[in-house]
Amino acid sequence: MRAYTMKRNSLLLYVGILLMSSSCVMNKQYVLLQKNDVNVKNLPKDTVVRTHQTVPYDYRIQYEDNLSIRFESLTPQEFDIFNRGVGGSGQSNQNLNQANAIIMGQLVDPEGNITYPVIGTVNVKGLTVYEAQHKLQKIADEYLESPVVKVRLINFRITILGEAKREGNIILANNRVSLMEAIGLAGGLTDLADKRNVKLIRIVGTEAQVQYIDLLDENLLESPEYYVHQNDVLIIPALRQRPYQIYFGKNLALLISSLSLLLLTLTLINQN
Repeated sequence: MRAYTMKRNSLLLYVGILLMSSSCVMNKQYVLLQKNDVNVKNLPKDTVVRTHQTVPYDYRIQYEDNLSIRFESLTPQEFDIFNRGVGGSGQSNQNLNQANAIIMGQLVDPEGNITYPVIGTVNVKGLTVYEAQHKLQKIADEYLESPVVKVRLINFRITILGEAKREGNIILANNRVSLMEAIGLAGGLTDLADKRNVKLIRIVGTEAQVQYIDLLDENLLESPEYYVHQNDVLIIPALRQRPYQIYFGKNLALLISSLSLLLLTLTLINQN
C-alpha cells in the first residue's frame, strides 16, 4: 500500500511538473531583438557593444492620404487665396483636434493632386512630406508675403491584431516609426506572443504583400521592414503554450485532484 501511494504521488508530481514546464515561456522566446545575449552574465557596461546600419526610409505621399497644410503669411486674410479657415493661415487652424483635422484636411485624389483656387491642382503623389512642403512653399512665395508652409500627414495609421495588449488601429504622430515604437504604442506584446512569426501585411500599390518577421532577431534593425508603412497590418500569433496557460494552467488543481481521486478509487478497487 505504501509503495503504491509513493508511486501515485510520484506520478502526480511528474504530471504537475510536465504541465508547468510545457506552459512556461522562456526568455529566448520573450526578449525582443536578441543577439546571443539573453541570460548572459557580466555583459559589458557603458560601452557600445555593436552597431547596425538601418535602411533609410522616407514615406512618399499616395492617393487617399490626408494632409494637414497650413499657410502662414503677412498677407491680409481677404487676399490670401490659400486661406480656407482650416488648412489656411487663420486662427481657427491653431486648435484643431485630431478628428477635425482628419475631416477637414487636404485629401489627395486618385491622380495624386490637391486643389486650390486660382492656382488649380498641385500634384504631390510620390513626394515625401518635406518635398511636398518645399513645392508648396515655392508656389506660396509667388502669391503671399513672407509665407511659411507646414505640411503634415494626419492619417498615417497601422493595425495591430492578435497577442498585443491593445489591439486595433493606431494613428501615428509622424511617418517614420519603427516596429518597436508601434508595438510600444499598442501597449507591448503579451507573454504568450510568438515573436518569431509575426505576420506583416503591406499594401504596395494595388498589391497586398504578406511576409513574416522575427522580432527576436537583432538583425531586424537592418531590415527594410524595421519601419512601418502606411496601412500596415501586424498579426501577432500565439505560442503553443497559450492553451496550457489559459486552460490547463487555470484548472491544474482540478486536474490533479481528479487524477488523485481516480487513483484512490483504483486503489480501493484493487484492495477489494
